[in-house]
Amino acid sequence: MLLAVLSQPTLSQEIPQNLNWRDEVTSLETTWEKQYEDYFNRDLAEVTLTSDDIAKILSRLASQTGSQPAVLWVAPQADYLKLVLLTPDGEATGNVISEADHITLMKQVQRLYLEVTNPRRIDTTSYLKPAQQLYQWIIQPFETTLKEKGIDTLLLCTGPGLRTLPLGVLHDGQQFLVEKYSLTRIPAFNLLVDTNYENLQRGEVLAMGVSEFTEQNPLPAVPVELSNIVKPESEKEASLSNLLGQWPGKSLLNQMSTLQNLETELAFNRFEIVHLATHAQFRAGKPENSYIQLWDTQLRLSQMKEMRWSTPPAELLVLSACQTAVGDNNVELGFAGLALQSGVKSALASLWYVSDRGTLALMSEFYQQLKTASTKAEALKTAQIAMIRGKVRLQAGELLISRGEVSLPPSLTSNTEEELSHPFYWSAFTLIGNPW
Repeated sequence: MLLAVLSQPTLSQEIPQNLNWRDEVTSLETTWEKQYEDYFNRDLAEVTLTSDDIAKILSRLASQTGSQPAVLWVAPQADYLKLVLLTPDGEATGNVISEADHITLMKQVQRLYLEVTNPRRIDTTSYLKPAQQLYQWIIQPFETTLKEKGIDTLLLCTGPGLRTLPLGVLHDGQQFLVEKYSLTRIPAFNLLVDTNYENLQRGEVLAMGVSEFTEQNPLPAVPVELSNIVKPESEKEASLSNLLGQWPGKSLLNQMSTLQNLETELAFNRFEIVHLATHAQFRAGKPENSYIQLWDTQLRLSQMKEMRWSTPPAELLVLSACQTAVGDNNVELGFAGLALQSGVKSALASLWYVSDRGTLALMSEFYQQLKTASTKAEALKTAQIAMIRGKVRLQAGELLISRGEVSLPPSLTSNTEEELSHPFYWSAFTLIGNPW
């Protein structure tokens, strides 16, 4: 994994006073929209929403989902960190954090990454100091407002250097951020593909996976991952599917996971969820450098917009085994713009490659929670909390999740119990785009 502190902006800036926070929303939305348009080399937004427009959408979705969402823009500057919060009642508030200048902020981001992603430190809490410092800068200024307004869902719109930050691991001294809020990262509110709400609980899943590779490490848990998600076709086995928490749909493994089969399934069938259990790489440079590995070829990020991810847009695209080159502005734009580029409402992907068994655990629990949660962000939050609190874990020959025990093949078993509560296992997974 590439990890580097992003270069400091060249111009020093005076700490601003008496900002109009509504104007700041418009300014940040316009600036960041342009950055994504330059990266993907196309126009991305047909309309420009004002803060009042965004607040009305938040209010509508609050009524439809029973959640209480807010948008938080987090904008690093050379000499300070600028924050703007917008709630469904239309109130825009903000703050300027002078001690979080660009270099200081990026050092804490880098430190958090190093502590969280090092598998040798999964028996420690070395991540807590940077996680708490970042929480203090980004979330704490709005704690009172968030509590008073009953906010339970945060859409975090982050600027350069923060677009691949593992948001859920930020810590208030007692809890992780994901234990307090359902979370999603967005490129800009204007760049959300679709803000209409659709209940996913009767949706169908296209699950494709590759477990064997010629030039990359195998993913031996992928067959189990797919079988945990999609109902078996045999009628006898299907009768158990509700008990097991599986979804209706179609599953394609290894030789069947080709680009042509993906295109065919998307063209002729309606799937609310597309799950791709295979290696995916987000790399520096242009979008064509990043890809999803299928059996026969690589689906490039630059090709994603050409795929028919359903009409209307698919509700969710899941990439369960990603690696991201952190520290590059273009990589950040590619990762945070995944849902935008593919044309789906939301994407779920990992910031770093989690162990095969850890990924299996998170995905199995996420799809179980998605059957009853009112939003995708809530389902992910619940699954991650279950891992934090040890309710999802690996024990001798079995995966324990909320619906019970799942037997594992010998290649995935261990003689010892494996805790998955460290952020290395769960905080890599992040929702991108629409939280609903």
